[in-house]
Amino acid sequence: MFIDLKSDCTNCFGLCCVALPYGKSADFPFNKDGGDPCRNLCSNNLCAIHDQLREKGFRGCVSYECFGAGQHVSQSIYNGKDWREDKEQVEEMFTVFPIVQQLHEMLLYLQQTLTLKETESLKNSLQKIYEDTFELTLKKPKEILKIDIVAHRSKVSALLIESSKIYRNYNNKKGRKNGLKKKSDYLGANLKGLNLQGEDFRGKLMIAANLSHSDLSRADFIGADFRDANLSGANLTDVLFLTQSQINSAVGDVFTKIPSYLERPSHWCD
Repeated sequence: MFIDLKSDCTNCFGLCCVALPYGKSADFPFNKDGGDPCRNLCSNNLCAIHDQLREKGFRGCVSYECFGAGQHVSQSIYNGKDWREDKEQVEEMFTVFPIVQQLHEMLLYLQQTLTLKETESLKNSLQKIYEDTFELTLKKPKEILKIDIVAHRSKVSALLIESSKIYRNYNNKKGRKNGLKKKSDYLGANLKGLNLQGEDFRGKLMIAANLSHSDLSRADFIGADFRDANLSGANLTDVLFLTQSQINSAVGDVFTKIPSYLERPSHWCD
C-alpha cells in the first residue's frame, strides 16, 4: 500500500525548523544549532516568512523536503504531543525525526520504481524491501533509534541502482552520442540543448549548471544537487527520482516540462 510522502507543515511540530542545524552560507543567513528553534518559527509551528524564504536568504529551507516524516513523527509516533509539552522526550524526538526522514525518502523512490513497467522483473524484491522499510517507520522511538540506517539504505540503493539501469537503457540506442563529457560533477556546466535522455546524474553536483532546452527524459536524478541550475525549457518528463525539493532549488519557467507528480515552483513564473 502506497502512502502520501509529501510534507504537511500544518500537522507537524516544525521539526525541521528546530531539530536540524544549519550554518551561515549562501543557503542560510545565520547559524543555528540543532535543537534550537529557528527565529522564524511561530508558536503555531508555521514559518513567519514562508512566502519570502528565497528573498530572505533561506534557500536551504526552500530546497528541503521531509517526505512526510514531520507529520508522521509528530502525529503518529509521538501521538500529537508537541516537543514543547514534553521536555523529557525532546532529544529523542529530534533524533528520531532525521532517521524517519531518510526512511520516507527511500519509500518515495521505491514507490516510483514499483510503478514502472520496465522493472517488472524486480517487482517482488522491490515490494519486499518497500514493505520492510514501511514497517521500520511504524516502530516505537527507541526501536527506531536502533535501526542500522546505513545498512538498510545500502540494500535499498542496490535495488534502485539496478532498477535505474533497466529503466534508463530501455529503448536506448547503443552508442548514442550526445556531447556530454562524463564528470564527477557539473558545477556551472553548459549543457544547454543537449540530448541527455537516460543519463545517470545520480548524486552529481549540478549547481548553476545550464540545462536549458535539454532533453532530460528518463534520466536518473537521485541525490543530484540542482541549486540554481537553469531548467528553462528543459524536458523533465519520465525522469527518475526527481523530488519537489530539487526543482524548488532550481530555476525554470513555464516551458519547463516536469513530471505530473511535481508542482511547478511559484518563482518559476515570476
